[in-house]
Amino acid sequence: MAGRFPQAWLDELRERADIVQVVSRYVQLNPKGGRYWGLCPFHGEKTASFSVSPERQMYYCFGCHAGGSAINFVMEMEHLDFRDAVKLLAEQVHMDLPERVADREDAASRSQKDRLYDANRQCARFFHSQLWKPENAHVLAYLHERGVNDHTIRMFGLGSTPAHGDGATKALLQMGFTEEELVRAGISVRRDGRIYDMFRQRAIFPILDAQGRVLGFGGRALGDAKPKYLNTGDTPVFNKRLGVFAANLLKKQRGLKRVILTEGYMDVIALTQAGVPGVCATLGTALTTEQARLLKRYAPEIWVSYDGDAAGQHAILRALDIFEQENMPARVLDFPNGMDPDEYVRSYGPQSVEKMEPMEATAYRMKREAENHDLQTQEGRTAYAIACARYLSRVKEPVVLDQYVSQLMLSTGFSREVLLAQIGRTEMIEEDKRPVYRHAARPLEEKVEGADTETAAAERQLLLLLAEGRVEAGTVCAEDFMTPQHRELAGMLLSGMTPGAILEEMEEGEARSRAAALFQRESGAQEGQELRVVGDCLRILHKKRIEEQIAALQQQVVLLKGEDKRNMLLKIQELTKERQTAGRKD
Repeated sequence: MAGRFPQAWLDELRERADIVQVVSRYVQLNPKGGRYWGLCPFHGEKTASFSVSPERQMYYCFGCHAGGSAINFVMEMEHLDFRDAVKLLAEQVHMDLPERVADREDAASRSQKDRLYDANRQCARFFHSQLWKPENAHVLAYLHERGVNDHTIRMFGLGSTPAHGDGATKALLQMGFTEEELVRAGISVRRDGRIYDMFRQRAIFPILDAQGRVLGFGGRALGDAKPKYLNTGDTPVFNKRLGVFAANLLKKQRGLKRVILTEGYMDVIALTQAGVPGVCATLGTALTTEQARLLKRYAPEIWVSYDGDAAGQHAILRALDIFEQENMPARVLDFPNGMDPDEYVRSYGPQSVEKMEPMEATAYRMKREAENHDLQTQEGRTAYAIACARYLSRVKEPVVLDQYVSQLMLSTGFSREVLLAQIGRTEMIEEDKRPVYRHAARPLEEKVEGADTETAAAERQLLLLLAEGRVEAGTVCAEDFMTPQHRELAGMLLSGMTPGAILEEMEEGEARSRAAALFQRESGAQEGQELRVVGDCLRILHKKRIEEQIAALQQQVVLLKGEDKRNMLLKIQELTKERQTAGRKD
C-alpha cells in the first residue's frame, strides 16, 4: 500500500501524525504503563483493552486483536482506502500531498537525501577532528571552561570549524561530494562566484535525529562572528521546527517518566553530563506543535526548563500553552536568581536538578502573573484575580481547583464565592470516577507454522529487541530466522521500518493481527543484557538448524549402502557433536 506515495514522504507523515493524537480524536485515552488505554472502537466492551504505543506508533486491542498504524486506524474509523486516509492525515498535520511518482523517481529522491545525510555525517567527523588540533585549542578550552569533559565531548560529537573559512568545503569536495550537494546540505554557501563554509570561527554542535542521522549543525561564535548562535537552515533533510537536539539520546533511554526541555545545547550537555536523563532542547526556535507531539512519544510528562531571563520566562508560558493544547502534562523547573540550567548545575552540583520540585503549570502562570500587578493596591489585586481566573477555568480537578482558589483568596482578599463566579464555577463539581483498566482478553497467541515452542519464542524475542532498537548493527540478519513469517518481519525491521509502518504494509487479516499481537509486547530484556539475550536466542536457532539437518540425513541414510552410508553416518555423528556444543552458553 505504501508504494503509492514516496517512501520518504510517508516516513515524514508518520513522524508528524502522532498516533496518540490521531486516536484521541475518536477514543478517550488514559496513560498507564508507558501506553495509552481506552475502550476499543472496533468492538463493544466495558473494560478498556485497547492500547496505543507512542514509541512504536501502533495500536492493538487485546479483545478483538485489531492492530495497525495511525493510517490503518483512520482507514477503519472513516471507512477510507489507504490513499484517502493518508490525504486526511496529511491535511490534519498541514502536509502537502505529493503527486504520484514512479518508483524510480522515489528511489532517486531517497538517493539524493542519502547523499546529504552522508555529507553531514562526514562533515561532523571533520569538525570533531578539528577540535583536537593545536590551532583550535581555544575552542577546546572554551568547552572545558564551560565544564564539558572529553567524554561528553565525544558523546555529543562536538567539534570546531577549521582555521580557514573554506576548510570543511575543501575536505568534503575531496571526499567526492559536489558543490551543489554541499550547498543543499547547508554545509557550504555560494556567494560572489565563491563557495566557502557556512560555519566559521565557531564551536560546532551536530544535530542528530532519533535514528542517529546527522541532520545539520549548530555553531556557537567564539570571536566577533554574528549571530552568537547559527543553525543550519532548512534543507531537504532538516527542518528545525520538527526535531529536538539530542533526540538520538532520548530514543536510547527507556522508561523515562519525564523529559526535560531546555532552550540551549549547552543546557542539554551540562545536564546529561551531570547524569540527568531525558534532556533535550529546541533548535533555535520557540517550541512548535510538531516538537510537542514528538516529545509525547518519549515520556508521559514534560518539565520545561528554560533560561531565567525575561525572554525565557515568556517562552515557558508559550510552551505550556502548546503542551496544554496537545493534552500533554507539563510542569516547570523554575531556577532561582534568573539562572539557566547550565549555570545552575555548575553552581549547585550534579544532583541539584534531580532534587528540584517542578512547579505545576497553573502555579507557574499565577506566579508570573503576580509580577505584573501591584498586590498592595485594590486595583492590582482585582486585575490579578481576573487574570488568574482565566487560568483556573482550565483546571478540571475540583480538589486541585480548591487549592488554587484558597491561595487566590489569601492573595486578593476576595471570597471563595466571588472567585468561583469569576472562574465560571458556581459550585465544585464532584470528581469524575476514573475507570480501572484491565486487559479484557489475552493477546492473540502466535501460531508459527513449522516452528516448535522454543524456536518460535527465540525468534519472537529477537524481533522484539529489533523493534525496540536494542540490537547492535550486524549482530542479527534476516537469514537467522527459520520461519518465513518471522524472517520477513525481521527483514523489514532491519531495513529501518517501524512496527507501525510494517503493519501498514500488511493486508488486514490474521497475519496482521498476529504481527500486531507480537509488536505490542515488550522484550523484557534488562538494560545492558541485550547482547547476552541475542546470543542465547541465536544459539537456540543454530541448534534447531542442526537438528533439522540430522533428521534430514537420517531419512537419507537408510537408502544408502557401503561407503556412502559410512560417510553419511560420520556426518550425522559430527552434527550430533556440534548440536551438543551449540546448546551450551559461553
